[in-house]
Amino acid sequence: MKHNLVSTFLLLFLQCIGILAQGPSPSPTPTPPPSRATAPAPGPPGPTNVTKILEKAGQCSTFIRLLQTTQEISQITSLLNNSNSITIFVPPDNAFLSMKEGTLNSLNDQQKSELIKFHVLPQYFSLSQFQTASNPMQTQAGGTSNREFPINITTNGTSVNITTGTSVNITTGIVNASISNTIYIDSQLAIYQVDKVLLPLQFFVPPAPTPAPSPPNPKNNDDSLDSDSVSSVSSGVINSPRELLFFLAVFCFVYMS
Repeated sequence: MKHNLVSTFLLLFLQCIGILAQGPSPSPTPTPPPSRATAPAPGPPGPTNVTKILEKAGQCSTFIRLLQTTQEISQITSLLNNSNSITIFVPPDNAFLSMKEGTLNSLNDQQKSELIKFHVLPQYFSLSQFQTASNPMQTQAGGTSNREFPINITTNGTSVNITTGTSVNITTGIVNASISNTIYIDSQLAIYQVDKVLLPLQFFVPPAPTPAPSPPNPKNNDDSLDSDSVSSVSSGVINSPRELLFFLAVFCFVYMS
């Protein structure tokens, strides 16, 4: 019994010595957290979405439809994407309904495209800048002669403020319209609501007739006489040298008497 206790004690003592000889167990190496991928830098903003602006404004479905069916929305987007500044006049749906019945349907595809372009100025105008605008103003539809697509813009006050009644008036030769609201404006694009559809003069006034060529100058009757006629007249007065001498003799006799 005593021998067994001694043996057990020695065994435990040897195990303790072995454990102390191994030293403390190493702590586990911490695993680093997974690295996060660096987010790419945001690119430059795209061109302003004119369609979404008009949809948000409301009551512009007819103008939006014309923009899309004529594909002029692509041209406008391209202008903005290339850093061009423009001004757009947008008639609301009730302005189209107020037109003479059948007017819009009577236009062919090219005229509908020109109608949309007629509502776009190829430069940016704030409301105050309309006060110093030079008339007639060119539109995206064409030039400024009466046979093309000019508009005239005037203001009726020293400072433009739509809310106080100082308005911007637009004349096309067919309609007189006014800016009724500012839909959108930044440093590149201005969109204004107008109370009427802007109809160009060229659609409804026939072109001026081509002037007729000038008539040829009439010939002088005296110049029309040919040499034979002159000879004939001359021969009727003096037919020979004898008659000439006779004529001179009579003249001298009369003169001396």
